[in-house]
Amino acid sequence: MKVRRIVANIETQDAAAAKRFYHDVLGLDVLMDQGWIATYGSEEQMQVQVSFMAQGGSGTPVPDLSIEVDDVEAAVQGMKAAGFAIEYGPADEPWGVRRFYVRDPLGRLVNILSHR
Repeated sequence: MKVRRIVANIETQDAAAAKRFYHDVLGLDVLMDQGWIATYGSEEQMQVQVSFMAQGGSGTPVPDLSIEVDDVEAAVQGMKAAGFAIEYGPADEPWGVRRFYVRDPLGRLVNILSHR
């Protein structure tokens, strides 16, 4: 048996708010929209990973999601321009990533990062 994909399922009654954050700001494609479920993603080849954490590193809380991007600075600017407050960072971490935390409109803490 081989794991092919891992999907994060986030409960919300406000799909439009999710679309604004994940599609409009982060640029993910709408892969499926059935009304009761909307799935955002990319055709980009990605690694399958799931993390289990006691803390978020550098004294931060554990984020609900981690999203790797190719340009952290562009992501920070996009979030600020859309009115989302940065809660941590951007910071260069000792384990080799540059990252920041932001809350999506559903209240989820999102770690947006890039490997240095």
